[in-house]
Amino acid sequence: MNLTNLLDAHSVVANLGLAGILGIIFAETGLLIGLVFPGDSLLFVAGVAASGSAAALLNGTHLSLPALFIGAPIAAILGSQVGHWSGSKFGRKLFDRPDGRFFNHARVAATEKWLRKYGTGRAIVLARFVPFIRTLINPLCGIVGIPVRKFFVWNVVGGVIWTELVMGLGYALGEKLKGSIDTYLLPIIALIIFVSLLPVFVEIFREIQTKRHHR
Repeated sequence: MNLTNLLDAHSVVANLGLAGILGIIFAETGLLIGLVFPGDSLLFVAGVAASGSAAALLNGTHLSLPALFIGAPIAAILGSQVGHWSGSKFGRKLFDRPDGRFFNHARVAATEKWLRKYGTGRAIVLARFVPFIRTLINPLCGIVGIPVRKFFVWNVVGGVIWTELVMGLGYALGEKLKGSIDTYLLPIIALIIFVSLLPVFVEIFREIQTKRHHR
């Protein structure tokens, strides 16, 4: 499977199944390359794949509901712990790389601001629902020295809420619209991505307004 397929939630679920889902969730939360992966939409489609609509929508693929709902939060929690460990071990040099299409220092700055704004607990939980911040906040927490035990507690809370909520929405819709969910899937995924990016848009708008105010 090529990189383009890995960026598409439908392809990952249909072609890689449970192992692919758990691997990408782990990578998105634990490795900087995870910035490119489709976390929210992947969890949603995975939830659909465990429902009654799975066979009709995903070429016969059907995921085990218990395995998915147990495995996904574990993958998300373990990935974040790896991110925290890498930040505490390698420090700032972890982010000492040139700006690229997906990784750039503006995102690092936005993540630092997120951590300062909401405080440790809320920041870690809310970051789960925001692309790129949920990847960068874990090593950043390690860099600034947030204790492992404290990070682990909030990591578990955020990991469980994020995975179970998004997958639960997909499963519930799949059960309600058995066999016809393909009509609604793309618009719903687009809405999920838009909602997850909304906090970023709000912060950008506030930054623009602040700069205008101080001119």
